[in-house]
Amino acid sequence: FEGKTTGTPIALAVFNENQKSKDYSSIMNVYRPGHADMGFTEKYGIRDYRGGGRSSGRETLARVAAGAVARKFLEEIGIKIYAYTLSIGNVEISEKNISTRFDNQFFMPDNEAAKKAEELLGKIRKEGNSVGGVVECVIEGMPAGIGSPVFDKLDANIAKAVLSIGATKAIEFGAGFQAAYLTGKENNDEFYMSDGRVHKYTNNSGGVLGGFSDGDNIIFRTAFKPTPSISLRQKTVDKFGNDTEIEITGRHDPVIVPRAVVVVEAMAAITVADLLLERMTSTLDGVLRYYKGE
Repeated sequence: FEGKTTGTPIALAVFNENQKSKDYSSIMNVYRPGHADMGFTEKYGIRDYRGGGRSSGRETLARVAAGAVARKFLEEIGIKIYAYTLSIGNVEISEKNISTRFDNQFFMPDNEAAKKAEELLGKIRKEGNSVGGVVECVIEGMPAGIGSPVFDKLDANIAKAVLSIGATKAIEFGAGFQAAYLTGKENNDEFYMSDGRVHKYTNNSGGVLGGFSDGDNIIFRTAFKPTPSISLRQKTVDKFGNDTEIEITGRHDPVIVPRAVVVVEAMAAITVADLLLERMTSTLDGVLRYYKGE
């Protein structure tokens, strides 16, 4: 109302006017390798074969819409979230010029890498195949102390939110899996004081220590598997228990990573906004400021 929320829930609806359900009639009784078809049948005894139902990428539209609201809130307190494509298939970026990530359709902050990715995807599409990739996300301006020490750690909450996105297979913060190969001296981020607050010389922690934000940029990477819908012939079974083969037709992307960039941003924004609002009254000073204006 008059450009502001009124306290009532924000409702958003988007109608898909370009659906082609008939494209999926050939797989009505067949489980697609790499999809959730079998899981839905085993759990519910029925599945909507027309595009994957709630496991479809279309489901993420609602996340992005909600994330946009969360980001408006975060912008007010100086928190900025941005993500970009780190790799597509075996093509990795060699530079991070963040300002150029919108110069290409893959959201890669390296235009030369984007050209190589385009060539790769042209080849993959002709083969009827697909590839995966990695999205990196950065959260700037996060104050220290956001999170919890045990079950609601900041990184655990972000991980749960991001891994709830379809096609995600892994997530790592800071040095991530590479930390397993470092010594304590190499991995520890040493501290120093500047401008009245604690800083770090490095950021192997990825901005999270002990489940709390440490005041540095939060950096994490998410791996996405190749698009499971491919037109190559694959072995599978049908819902009656018979061995068979499948060739998937219809409109399918050779990679979903570029589409996932904004979804990762949205889930990060929603998670951070929730934790910030939770922290508002986690101290007595916070309670007094909130309720008494002290």
